[in-house]
Amino acid sequence: MENRSRNFGAKRDGIGELLVENGEITREQLDEALAMHREKVQKGGRGLLGQTLIDLGFTTEEMVTRAIASQANVDYVSLQECEVDKAAASLLDPDSARRYNSLPIGFENGRLIVAMMHPNDIVTIDDLRLITGYEVKPVCVSDSELKMAIEQYTQATSGIETGEEDYYPEEEEEKEELQSSVGDKPAVQLANLIFNQAIRNGASDVHIEPQERSLRVRFRIDGVLHETMQPPARLHASLVSRVKVMAGMDIANRRTPQDGRTTLKLDGRVIDLRVASLPSAYGEKLTMRLLDRSERLITLPELGFPDSQLKKFYRTIHKPYGCVLVTGPTGSGKTTTLYAALTELNSVEKHIITVEDPIEYRLSGINQVQVNPRAGLTFATGLRSILRNDPDIIMVGEIRDRETSRIAIESALTGHLVLSTLHTNDAAGALTRLGDMDIEPYLTASSVIGVLAQRLVRVLCKQCRNPYTISRKELKENVPDFPMARGEEEVTLHSAQGCLRCGNTGYRGRIGVYELLLMTDNIRNMILQRRSAGEIAEVAIKEGMITLRRDGFFKVREGTTTLEEALRVLA
Repeated sequence: MENRSRNFGAKRDGIGELLVENGEITREQLDEALAMHREKVQKGGRGLLGQTLIDLGFTTEEMVTRAIASQANVDYVSLQECEVDKAAASLLDPDSARRYNSLPIGFENGRLIVAMMHPNDIVTIDDLRLITGYEVKPVCVSDSELKMAIEQYTQATSGIETGEEDYYPEEEEEKEELQSSVGDKPAVQLANLIFNQAIRNGASDVHIEPQERSLRVRFRIDGVLHETMQPPARLHASLVSRVKVMAGMDIANRRTPQDGRTTLKLDGRVIDLRVASLPSAYGEKLTMRLLDRSERLITLPELGFPDSQLKKFYRTIHKPYGCVLVTGPTGSGKTTTLYAALTELNSVEKHIITVEDPIEYRLSGINQVQVNPRAGLTFATGLRSILRNDPDIIMVGEIRDRETSRIAIESALTGHLVLSTLHTNDAAGALTRLGDMDIEPYLTASSVIGVLAQRLVRVLCKQCRNPYTISRKELKENVPDFPMARGEEEVTLHSAQGCLRCGNTGYRGRIGVYELLLMTDNIRNMILQRRSAGEIAEVAIKEGMITLRRDGFFKVREGTTTLEEALRVLA
């Protein structure tokens, strides 16, 4: 393993003294950090001097780690710059890796190279030698890199049984055989591994997909599917049975789609798991949606609205009555936006009722109704019942049919604020879609007060994003409508690189891209004249509406996302 540590000298004094000696901090900065550290300890706090120096902004985590490596006379290694050997990482189980705060990362001359935060911990090194059966060569890595690497590599390499034999699903299996497979230890371990890794990686969906001779597991992270593992194909039947039993589904029925749900607990977090099965050519496919109950609800200012649009949206949702529609395809964050709006509106003076399918998050102080078609409770029947319960604000999860749309529109006309969603590509399209549902133009013009269209784009990882300059000519050739100021001949954009912090994707998290259309006299007249969505959009733009594409390009210019990501979502 190459020594990447800068020469900090051979002096064996404390970390602070080493940093002063090598010009990383000043003596005054060290004294200030020491005083703050002593005060923290006196108050019962814990931590190291190096962390105090980092918190004060006097140095970086990398420089402190290099100093620790120099003091311990070992190599400093950045896990973002070296490839972790998965065979080495698999020698230590996840619990041991977290307990010892160590991760095997490779081999060198018959010794096991182990990344550690404290490489002079003799007790840990002895224990690791006994556990792995190898002589240990410690190297020093930063605490943040080590924690992320432990979660990434130990979860990905533990508990999976490998095998070479082919697997061909039988057309008929006896119920007794399926039931006996439910308790198979490999299937239980594999299911737990998949759930653990999905939750820790922040996945919203998990796909378990049988292929002709293999089994594929994919996670949807930040809206994009990533293949995470390929377990042995022979585990497919027992894995599916295990998940179906957990979700309360019929394990003997493999020919028709089923739905189920259950609850998982991990690290004190409660996760709602919704499971859907689908018969395919090579066996049952499972799709699982994960919803974290403990996750903090996002607020309106955090959604990514341009400042001017956010103020307009605030004014719109605070009106006493009218209909506000949020549009976009599945998975574009519409429900999150509605929840953020309800959180903003929620107060003792307001009676708020929702009808949803399903209820994704529980909101304190708000009455939420779950749609249940089997019991005769649809969006339409639920909405009728809600109107008899004296609401001020109504949220309808989705307007799917003529009956629901008519009741929602009429509710907005009779003194209620109605929030709901529609599946249309842009804001203007929602106004014409209501016409397609046989809502008379005069009802739409009188009731709708605003339409918000949205998409979600991935946010660049701030740790590894890479700036680059592109000329006006090249940019305009590929993206003619990209906004540039007059006389601006080049612009600085950012590309995605990938590092340990972002799972080598180049992105961490997502942010909204918005298009807010507010009802004006001109647009009302166009609705009454049954004008097209394109014509309505043109007038709205002239009156100040920022389009989805333009808002996306603004986020590209400010370095929030990449041009490729914006074009992928907003093509």
